Order: sequence, then C-alpha cells, then structure tokens
Amino acid sequence: MNRTLSALVLAAAALGAAFAGGVQAQQSQAPTAQGTVAPAPAATPAAPAAAPGGIQSQNIFDVKPEASEQPGYLQQSNGERAKVQPGNNAPMWRQVGQGLTGYSSLPRSEAPEAGNLIQPIVDYPGALRTNAGEAWRQVRNNWIIPYGAALIFVTLLALAIYYFSRGPIQLHSHETGRKIERFTPFERATHWSNAIAFVTLAISGIVMAFGKFFLLPVMGASLFGYLTYALKNIHNFVGPLFVITTVFMIVTFIRDNLPQKGDLHWLLKAGGLFGGKSEPPSNRFNAGEKAVFWGGVMFLGLIVAVSGLFLDKLLPGFVYTRGEMQIAHMIHAVATLLMICLILGHIYIGTLGMTGAYKAMREGYVDETWAREHHAYWYRDIVDGKIPAQRSGPPGSASAARPMATEGSST
Repeated sequence: MNRTLSALVLAAAALGAAFAGGVQAQQSQAPTAQGTVAPAPAATPAAPAAAPGGIQSQNIFDVKPEASEQPGYLQQSNGERAKVQPGNNAPMWRQVGQGLTGYSSLPRSEAPEAGNLIQPIVDYPGALRTNAGEAWRQVRNNWIIPYGAALIFVTLLALAIYYFSRGPIQLHSHETGRKIERFTPFERATHWSNAIAFVTLAISGIVMAFGKFFLLPVMGASLFGYLTYALKNIHNFVGPLFVITTVFMIVTFIRDNLPQKGDLHWLLKAGGLFGGKSEPPSNRFNAGEKAVFWGGVMFLGLIVAVSGLFLDKLLPGFVYTRGEMQIAHMIHAVATLLMICLILGHIYIGTLGMTGAYKAMREGYVDETWAREHHAYWYRDIVDGKIPAQRSGPPGSASAARPMATEGSST
C-alpha cells in the first residue's frame, strides 16, 4: 500500500512540473510586430562561483576583475553590459588580440615580445583590419611566392629560348695556342667559394619557399619535412660564409669593374647579343659583367647579406621583434629573387652561352683569339705591355702565358 501511494505521488508531481513548464513557456513568448511569436532565448546555465581573487586563466595571462570595466572587454549585442564568466576564455583572447602582455620566464632583454602571444590588431590601408603577422603572411603567400616563382620561370624560359634559337657564342677565328692568364688562383678561389655558397643558399631557399608545390606531392609530408629542416640549417650556416666571400669578391674585383671607355657603347649594342656579328670591344670586364657586379654582387648582394644576418640575429645592437623580423624577411626574399634572376643570366653566359668562358674560370687561362674577340681593349693593353699576360706564378712555369703577337692582332 505504501509503495503504491508513493508511486501515485511521484506521478502527480511529474505531471504538475510538466504543466507548470508549459505555462511558463507560453508566458515567455511575445508577439512581434508582424503578429508572429518569437521563441524565448535559451536560458543561460548558472555560472559557478568565481574563485577568490578573480578569474585565474589556464594560460599565462590573468584576467583581472577590474578588466570587465574596460571598453570592449565583453560587450553583448544588446547594450553596454559586461559580464565576467568563469571558465570563459574569450575575453582573455580578445585582449591577447589587442596586444595584452602577460608573464613569461624569458628575459625581456633577449625576447622583448615573449609576453605577447600574437601581434596586436592593426588598421591597414584599404579598410584592412588584421594583425601584423597575418598581413605578413598574406604578402608572402599572395605576392612574394607567386610573383617570385613567375619571375624565375620567365628568366629560365627566356634563356632557354635564346639558347635554342641562337646557340652559344662561338669564336670567329681559330685559336692561336697562345694563352693569357685571365684569372689568378686567388681570384678563382674567391669566385668559386662565393658561387658555391650562393648556389647552396639559392637551392635551399627555393625548396623552402616553393618546395611544397612541386616536391611535397612527390616526396610526402614526412620526407619533405626532414628535407626542409636540413636545408634550413644548411641555409643558416652557409649564410655567413656567403657574406664573407661577397666581401672578398667586392675587394678583389672592384678595380676592374669601374666604368671605363667603351662601356656605354657596349650597352647600346647590347653586347652584340641580338643580331650583331661581333661583340663590341670592352676591357677586362664588359658592361654586362659590370652590371652583374654592381647590381647583383654589390647592391643586391649586400642587401641579402645584411637582411640574412638580421634574420639569423647576428647583428649586434638590434631588438629582434616579430615586426622587424617580418620586414627583414620580405626585404631578404625580394632581393634574393632579383639576385637569382640576375645571376642566372651570368651563369648562362659563363657556361652554355659562350664557348671558353667556363674554361677561363676553371683553369684561369684563355686563348689569344678569345681575348681579342670578347675583350678587345683588354687584349690591346696586354699587347702594348700595359698589362702582363700572366700575373701569377714564375714565368717559366708550365701554365705560363706564351709570348703575344705584336702585329696585326689588335683591334
């Protein structure tokens, strides 16, 4: 009997609660201007009591109680009400996006932004409102990567078209067998050390920048990750070597790359590359080689070197913030892409584009006919005795330059 009575009481209580809930739901509905009934907003669950001393975030940032009075802390769409909700990290992350600085165990002298998780929101031209890190990512992915790849591709395509349509530049006369020392062993060592460092940096940089488009689908994520990690470390360690060899290049070759007679004429004739039967006369280095030296090695090379040292944090006296590193990266990337395209033309002429050019840098000597046809002013100075035919080694060595013809050989 008692069990039956208890069951009846519980059933009556359940029916009464259901009836009361239905009445409350009907009362919470209000007619709108169009005569429809809008559902009541969902009830917010009761928040647990706040811990003493304010909300303690699970991250390194602490949300203070008085932060709720700051503008923009936690605004709702229906007014100015701000409310602290325990366990809700949205206000904290909103402040993080505004540049809130928290606590970090890293010393501020070494990492001044260690207490900032992300860069603050910035208003950019064109009604763009985002943080600096996202803006840098957009510039890299939407400008530097696609246009840089297109520039390299167009350069390679132009060189390929020229080679298959014109072929290499050949000598018009037979070689005489008399040799002239074009590069000393020190000059060749300087050139090759700089060239090897540059090619290593260029290949590793291209793989890191563009590899995910042509290597990642072939190698897979795991192997590509190991490759890029190794290339990144190689890139960082070879960079200082490139800086040192670039300085040696400038000191070694700057004298013969100063402007001289015939440089403007050589430029106006484009070196005889387009339609000319003979190359315009030039000194030891023609105007094209001087353009590579001043524009590639001196100007772009120094920009790449300084920005690279900055990215490696090897320049003293600087505060390496994220914003400065992003600017240095963009300068480094643009200068490197331009330098790669310029050096590609230099590599083409020094290998496939001109017969005897690679041999000159490999062995140091050129034939008298090669010197006369490609660098007529330099050859004439040697014939006139203004420049020695051999500048290194004893005169009787095996690689000594042979006596020069003095009649009918200058142009």
